[in-house]
Amino acid sequence: MAVGELVDGERGFARSTDGTPIGLLSAGTGPPLLLVHGGLSGMQRWAPLWKLLTPHFTVTAMDRRGRGSSGDAPDPADYALEREFDDVSAVVEALAAASGRPVDVFGHSLGAVCALGAAGRAAPVGRLVLYEPPGPPTVSADWLRRLHSSIDAGHSGLAVASYLVEVIGLTRERVNELREQTLQAGAGAGVDDVLAVASRTLVREAEALTALDLAALADGVRQPVRFLLGTASPPWAAEVTGLLAEQLPGAEIEALDGEGHEAVDGAPHRVAEALLRLITKE
Repeated sequence: MAVGELVDGERGFARSTDGTPIGLLSAGTGPPLLLVHGGLSGMQRWAPLWKLLTPHFTVTAMDRRGRGSSGDAPDPADYALEREFDDVSAVVEALAAASGRPVDVFGHSLGAVCALGAAGRAAPVGRLVLYEPPGPPTVSADWLRRLHSSIDAGHSGLAVASYLVEVIGLTRERVNELREQTLQAGAGAGVDDVLAVASRTLVREAEALTALDLAALADGVRQPVRFLLGTASPPWAAEVTGLLAEQLPGAEIEALDGEGHEAVDGAPHRVAEALLRLITKE
């Protein structure tokens, strides 16, 4: 998320299958569009896109479970990625009931996996635009072992830096810049939130990815699916996107030349333009 920026709008909640409240924030006018964020972030990560999308859509951002305005299962051992599919399904059903029409969904990173899982469960999803969903190739056994060690030792900052460099593909210089910007902006900018989210969710989500069945994830999805893929993204992004596209008849892949996994922050106008084009494409 761009440091210091915020999304604003009307607050709301949807209740997932297991009773977990999922926090929502909505603004804009037009057809409904749900944004589902990836790891180590919440609805505020959409700040760079917010004012670019709200003139065209009634945009709703959700906090995935375990962060922000959303709840979580009382026992962390109860976590399963399929619960997050239920979360997105519950939000989509609430938005579709309010608007009287299917809901288009834009998912980034792990949020793209959750969006695809909800579509496969027959949630009233219209079109899907997915920006680099991860999968088993994303997480190496060595990195997961080191992640466990860092989190168990209480070194969540080290875990976050490792994730951003080794998995997402940021340079160490860029990670240091983001850290300094966040610290200068103050606690309200979310550095404490990022570390807390990492402690709660990073290991469980990484472990879930190692067991993710991409073919099963795509099974049952009948909605139009378009992928965004940065040409400067880590190798796993192209691998997983290609594997999923093979399982989804009619799926399309659009390249973002020169961009990486975090173009939502680095090139929001390019992402918004691509999203608008792909969502409205017949």
